[in-house]
Amino acid sequence: MASVNDIQTLAQLLQSSLNPSTAKQAEQSLRASEGQPGFSILLLQIVASDQFHQTSRLASALFFKNFIRRKWTDEDGNYRIPESDVASVKNEIVGLMISLPHSLQVQLGEAISIMADSDFPDKWDYLIDDLISRLSPTDVYVNNGVLQVAHSIFKRWRPLFRSDPLFLEIGLVLSKFCVPFMSLFEQTDRMIDENQSNKAALEPLFGTLILIFKLYYDLNCQDIPEFFEDNMKPLMGLVHKYLQYSNPLLATDDDDEPGPQELVKSSICELIELYTQRYGEVFQPLLPGFIETTWTLLTTTGPEPKYDVLISKALSFLTTVTKSPERAQAFSSREILQQIVEKIVLPNMTLRTSDEELFEDDPIEYTRRDLERSDSDTRRRAATDFLSELKERYEGLVTEVVMIYVQHYLGQYNSNRAQNWREKDTAVYLFSSIAVKGTITAAGVSATNMLLDVVQFFSENIAPDLFTADTHPILKVDAIRFIHTFRNQLTKAQLAETFSVLSSMFQSTDYVVYTYAAITIERILFIRQPSQLNTFLFGKDDISPVAEQVIMNLFRLIEKGQTPEKVAENEFLMRCIMRVLLTAKESVVPYSDAIVQRLANLVKVTSMNPSNPKFSHYMFESIGAVIKSAPASNAGSYDGVLIPVFLNILGQDVAEFVPYVFQLLSQMLDVLPSGVSLPETYVQLVRPILSPSLWESKGNVQALTRLLQSILSRDSSIFVSAGLIEALLGVFQKLLSSRVNDHFGFELLESIFLYVPIGDLAKYTRQIATLILQRLQSSRTEKLVLRVAHLVYFLAAVAGPTKQLGPEFAIGLFDQAQPGIAGEVFGQFVVPATVRLHTPLDKKIAAVGLVRILFESNKFRTSYSAKWVSGAVQLVSTLQSDSLVGAFETSAAAAAEDMLEADEEIGFGATVSKLSSVVWRPVDPVPEVVAGDKVKKFVGGEINRFGGNVQGLVAQAPEEVRSAFATYGRDA
Repeated sequence: MASVNDIQTLAQLLQSSLNPSTAKQAEQSLRASEGQPGFSILLLQIVASDQFHQTSRLASALFFKNFIRRKWTDEDGNYRIPESDVASVKNEIVGLMISLPHSLQVQLGEAISIMADSDFPDKWDYLIDDLISRLSPTDVYVNNGVLQVAHSIFKRWRPLFRSDPLFLEIGLVLSKFCVPFMSLFEQTDRMIDENQSNKAALEPLFGTLILIFKLYYDLNCQDIPEFFEDNMKPLMGLVHKYLQYSNPLLATDDDDEPGPQELVKSSICELIELYTQRYGEVFQPLLPGFIETTWTLLTTTGPEPKYDVLISKALSFLTTVTKSPERAQAFSSREILQQIVEKIVLPNMTLRTSDEELFEDDPIEYTRRDLERSDSDTRRRAATDFLSELKERYEGLVTEVVMIYVQHYLGQYNSNRAQNWREKDTAVYLFSSIAVKGTITAAGVSATNMLLDVVQFFSENIAPDLFTADTHPILKVDAIRFIHTFRNQLTKAQLAETFSVLSSMFQSTDYVVYTYAAITIERILFIRQPSQLNTFLFGKDDISPVAEQVIMNLFRLIEKGQTPEKVAENEFLMRCIMRVLLTAKESVVPYSDAIVQRLANLVKVTSMNPSNPKFSHYMFESIGAVIKSAPASNAGSYDGVLIPVFLNILGQDVAEFVPYVFQLLSQMLDVLPSGVSLPETYVQLVRPILSPSLWESKGNVQALTRLLQSILSRDSSIFVSAGLIEALLGVFQKLLSSRVNDHFGFELLESIFLYVPIGDLAKYTRQIATLILQRLQSSRTEKLVLRVAHLVYFLAAVAGPTKQLGPEFAIGLFDQAQPGIAGEVFGQFVVPATVRLHTPLDKKIAAVGLVRILFESNKFRTSYSAKWVSGAVQLVSTLQSDSLVGAFETSAAAAAEDMLEADEEIGFGATVSKLSSVVWRPVDPVPEVVAGDKVKKFVGGEINRFGGNVQGLVAQAPEEVRSAFATYGRDA
């Protein structure tokens, strides 16, 4: 853009960013201008002005939110935009947000939340006073804006761990906000009573109520405030009033979307569940009334989808009630349990017409709601959880009562299978609800109800549906889900038999059927041996006969999509491909060229519009799995297919994919045989990947560091010949200055020292040491101290004339910056940190480096002899550490397979999703010294070779040190 002062040009760029054909160029122009003073204020002016189109205003609000996320502060809390802009944004944003329509409020609310997370209360102490001052006795819309801002700030507390700073912040808010909050609650209640027959007035007032209940939860989420405990009866009286409240004027004709009354009651159910769960002792006197009202609500609310969230929240509240043995007594009789099953469980567990429509019309949404506990707001899941909790309390009685209904529904099904298939669906759900013992995790069910025979039920009622061609698709899905749920209870032989059946379902035309089959196969392949948790039940020999057919069928299903969004829609299919590849390992090599070609094509298509982070992640994991499994003879054979695709992604700057590309490029380089020279592609990449702009993205840092390390290890001369040493060290300096990324800086520096000839670094070493010492002095952290210790030991461990490193270099490095300082660094930081180096590899490097410093370094034993004994004591302690014994390198296969249990963490964002199939091996400067007892033999050899030089120093050491050294020398 020409200038950030040109608001029209900025608005045009924002509008252009919404058009796929101009989005990339517009985004680049916007990013180029965002560092200029006043840019953030212009964005807010566009959001505020009704002279611009609504889409431009929304685009501006979105860009502002993302701009604040990227640019508000750095990891140390320093502002990254001009201070004048910071002050202006804080002064303007609250008043602006209050005046905006909801769609724009949401975006600015998230921005305020990000700002508050950094600045409130220390650097934004007037925020709460500002909000309270804007509350109005008459203007509901202004109040709703104020409450929306407050919720944006306070909801940050919900997932946080308790801490003193958190409670200080909450206490500050409570001291100012509680009284106005209660007054507004009572005022809103009066206005609702006064406007019982005025729909136009009631609707915004119920918008106020929704926000009040959200804030009620926010303010109580960590602990019950004294104010709320003291005013429990009046406040909870109002809460109870609106759980019972009903006004025909607020009823909606839309059967799908919840209306204001449903939204209010859903929020209330969340609130009373919190109180029951966390503050049961003080809430107990009021609890029976809420239970009775909730029961009534559950038994009188219709089956329409608009009530789904309300019903699920109400059931979740009752489930929490039953977790207390005392409260659960109310549900302990057979008669009550029968009423619960008939009036609450069955109506909410039975398949509805809307469920069948979802199955047909939006199968991927049906799958996500229903499987792997992703359906927390559905009736079925909530009813299942409620029944399961009751079963945990009264297993025998609940099992007996429920099995009567299970047999009844199975009987109805068997009397007319074509017509009564829904009854069997209900029976299978009921049985599964009481058969599971404990919770279902990503690893499946660990225990089952001993009063039921899950395997027999499977054989008699589930297996036939898998093999019968005319089974209704939903019953077939039920059968697959049953295997998915109870896979740990089936034998390997039974699972192997079902595996072939599940594989055949990739020929099905039913989206949900083949998706469930893919999910279940993937989970079966993840089952571990009961007695060997590091070993999987199914290995490459089990999967290799069918792997090609399974993989190609899955590709075919994915490739049916006609757009990038549809191709990437079904992450479950891609996850199954990934798991089959990881399990099959090198057995896929005969057809791996075809796999890589299909994956490359998918990358090309989805890069046009990356829309599903999980699909993308599994896609790149699959590429990594194929590369990793290729034998040495195949190394580099995929480069011709993959590298042009990867370079195109880098050229197009597809931000969501770039970190994955860097990881895979590094892996592709690492698998090349050691004698192969650096490919020309990587030579051409060296200069671009040193560009500072690439390192601005947090998601790129780790992958770029790894790639630079891989290039350095292959051929460091490219940096020397191209005059890029200073640029390389500039990256180190940038990383060192960041508390978040400084450890990557040290990893890079260690590779630079290891692979670049010391003669080419000599003129920079004093500056390197100075930078490290300045960081130690100005911004010391535990992580930084550990990395400095690791660096010293790393440099000292490397021996041999070709390396030109070793103990003299390690000690002399810091003395270049300030003569005599190396002793202080060693005594104050390095030795004390040694015990806190965690991994066996780190301990091995420390042991090797430390013994070389103690026994080989002339400078150390002369200039810093006062530090010798403390170093010797630490060396013996390190050698006796349990974690030094055994192999120090985790099996690459095990590391790659033990992966991907936390799917919710995968997403496009500021931090990279690390690929588990890319083995991230730390650099070992002394691979010839194997960990464990051989380290002790190495130490003994050093003692025997150089011990004569330090006899006097050894004599000053404690007896246990002298004895240990004698033992190591004797055993060497």
